[in-house]
Amino acid sequence: MDEKKDNIQVTVPDSAADSCVKCDSENCSCPCAQDIGRCNLTSTNWLADVPDNDFDIVEVLFKNTRRGFYRNSTHIPLKQGDWVAVEANPGHDVGRVGLTGRLVKNQMERVKLRKDAEILRVFRKAKPADMERYEQAKAREEDTMIRSRKIAVDLGLKMKIGDVEYQGDGNKAIFYYIADERVDFRQLIKVLAEVFRIRVEMKQIGARQEAGRIGGIGPCGRPLCCATWMSGFISVATSAARFQDISLNPQNLAGQCAKLKCCINFEVNTYVEAIRQLPAKDVHLETKDATYYYFKADVLKREITYSTERNAPVNTVTLTAAQAFEVIALNKNGIKPESLKPEEDGKKTASPFGDLLNQDAINRFDNKKKKKKKKKSSGDKAASVNANKEQNDDGAKTNGKNGGNKPPRQGKAKRQQAAPQPNNGENQPRGNNKQRQDKQQRPVKTFRPRNVGADNAPKNGGNGPAQQNNAKGE
Repeated sequence: MDEKKDNIQVTVPDSAADSCVKCDSENCSCPCAQDIGRCNLTSTNWLADVPDNDFDIVEVLFKNTRRGFYRNSTHIPLKQGDWVAVEANPGHDVGRVGLTGRLVKNQMERVKLRKDAEILRVFRKAKPADMERYEQAKAREEDTMIRSRKIAVDLGLKMKIGDVEYQGDGNKAIFYYIADERVDFRQLIKVLAEVFRIRVEMKQIGARQEAGRIGGIGPCGRPLCCATWMSGFISVATSAARFQDISLNPQNLAGQCAKLKCCINFEVNTYVEAIRQLPAKDVHLETKDATYYYFKADVLKREITYSTERNAPVNTVTLTAAQAFEVIALNKNGIKPESLKPEEDGKKTASPFGDLLNQDAINRFDNKKKKKKKKKSSGDKAASVNANKEQNDDGAKTNGKNGGNKPPRQGKAKRQQAAPQPNNGENQPRGNNKQRQDKQQRPVKTFRPRNVGADNAPKNGGNGPAQQNNAKGE
């Protein structure tokens, strides 16, 4: 029914069937609107939009993966998710419709329902009074389970009561228990009936059913398969682990139910088919050098490793399945090849699969590479030494008596050739520049200082001889 308030359309459910139905499983990740019961009980009605998809029997889901088939004799319009009150013995029970239409017949065949089995009726859609009574009965389940466990311990019974499920009207309860041995619980039934004033039904379940009921996270990091999508359990043998070359370690093979993991059966058929395409383990390869025995195999890559010793990796050679079959065919014809080592072309083919763990290793930043300083070569050293020499020769003077730097003495011919150059003020030499200019303009009597420091020595080689002549006074 729709109501409009302040121009906003509000949808109000007509009954409990139109309200959101949540999953019983805590690990369920299904959308709330599409979820019917536990995830491993939900079925998709692929024939929902097909005309004439009518069948008078519907599937009804209950707690703890319990389901039942009931006849819709009054032709009530039902769909998935509707809460219904169905016939029980005694009274009535409340459950949800899980499947309708012609697929229900296929479901009955899948669960192997007997043809002569009694099929009870669907009374009506659940009313608010039925739902209220159902919730009251459901609230008593946890307290009943705890008290029943204490009673079983007092009676000395080697059993564990895992869960309690009340009927929709609260007149009957099903006690699910786990036991390794046969248990005589007749006295327990009498005590439970007197204490709780109900009819008692005992139902034994296995460890896998209990793990699926409790739920949890597996070693793969995902919710348990038995608690999410698995509806049936198949026995798991250790031979399935041998086919996949899994270590036969009970701690690694066992799940949370202390039984072999159900996922061991998921890929065993693929491994069995791949093993059939490989040579048998008892076949030996004969060569002129030695006899090679089967050592190990990579089933999915179709590679076999052979060794010259039966139980030790000595002179191992890895061959593909095709190469091994070729050698076996040659041995059957009485031909022994030179060796088993395949001819290498010198080019190694890159593997299509990269090792991402080595590329993104966590400790790849631990050992930081130190930057090494580049050493100068002998040629660079010689060039730097020559450059320093030239600078020293241009600006330095020979040591005098008092340790001063003086320019080297030059011959008479060179002194005559070296004429004083005019100085326009550009690139003036360091030292007593004013004195030099005066000496050139006015050739007057000059004096020579006792100690001429290196700072006063001219650095431009052109003015050196002229300054020396003036200092001596010729």
